[in-house]
Amino acid sequence: MLAIFALLKLILDVVFFIMIVHIILSWLISFQVLNTRQPVVMQIWDGLSRLLEPVYGPIRRILPDTGALDLSPLVVFVIVIALRDILLPTLASAFY
Repeated sequence: MLAIFALLKLILDVVFFIMIVHIILSWLISFQVLNTRQPVVMQIWDGLSRLLEPVYGPIRRILPDTGALDLSPLVVFVIVIALRDILLPTLASAFY
């Protein structure tokens, strides 16, 4: 059972890292520090967007329309943090 909790924590840590990279990259692109016409930037941006869009899409359909402000990454980020730092340790301590 401990191995399952360790695996779930590893998965949530990877998702957390990918989301941090995506958020920072979106800021750098928005503030024109990075340019999507650069091939490496575009490849990384496209890969991360393809990876996270299936997660963000359903959240976007639930949230109210806020125009240009996309709150779905924030909602998913809070969910990942809650699962990783609150729920998973609580469940693990309940079993051990």
